[in-house]
Amino acid sequence: MALSLYRKYRPEVFEDVVGQEHVEKTLMNAIAEGTVAHAYLFCGPRGTGKTTTARLLAKALLCEHGPTVTPDGSCAQCLEIAQGTHPDVNELDAASRTGVDNVREEIIGRVNFAPTHGRYKIYIIDEVHMLSNAAFNALLTTLEEPPEHVIFVLCTTDPHKVPETIQSRCQRFDFRRFSVEEIVGYLERVCAGEGYTYEPEALEFIAVKSTGGMRDATTALEQVGVFTGGNITAS
Repeated sequence: MALSLYRKYRPEVFEDVVGQEHVEKTLMNAIAEGTVAHAYLFCGPRGTGKTTTARLLAKALLCEHGPTVTPDGSCAQCLEIAQGTHPDVNELDAASRTGVDNVREEIIGRVNFAPTHGRYKIYIIDEVHMLSNAAFNALLTTLEEPPEHVIFVLCTTDPHKVPETIQSRCQRFDFRRFSVEEIVGYLERVCAGEGYTYEPEALEFIAVKSTGGMRDATTALEQVGVFTGGNITAS
């Protein structure tokens, strides 16, 4: 089954991430210095790299050569994380698991168990603002005193909906929208990788229409590429 382009060209190391240098540098320093926090809150518009960065953090911490700011991407741990099959990296979509029972079953009931074959158990909760109040209250207890082997990464497009009691126990990072220039540069690399021909004006048009979201821009490029046979033009 073919991968969508936004998945195929998803950054594999921190250096590949575009436009969020303030986030990547801080995380890399924390990894290098051994000061990784037990909980992070990644905030920002959709398509700005929150979940991607969470997975890169997981790779950096669980890589067989780590913890390291340069995970090799080829060891068994890194490959399982990339494929979404690592038993110690748990990704939850709060939009579909909003209730307290979900939090108790998938997080609270499991956090005290040791990692299966990694150094840490990492919980990535996407759209965390969708959790119910009862679910947030249940999660709060674990965030206050988490086991040493557990790290939480909470991702949200609406941080104002995340209770202050949760936010105060996390290190917060705000992901910004990408500039048109950053998106165009990324799309040029995708075109080169796919063998697409393109007019610069066409990539700029896609970048403007994506309103700062790299995933939206890459998806639009893929749709146009399929329709035109890989010839991306402005007309």
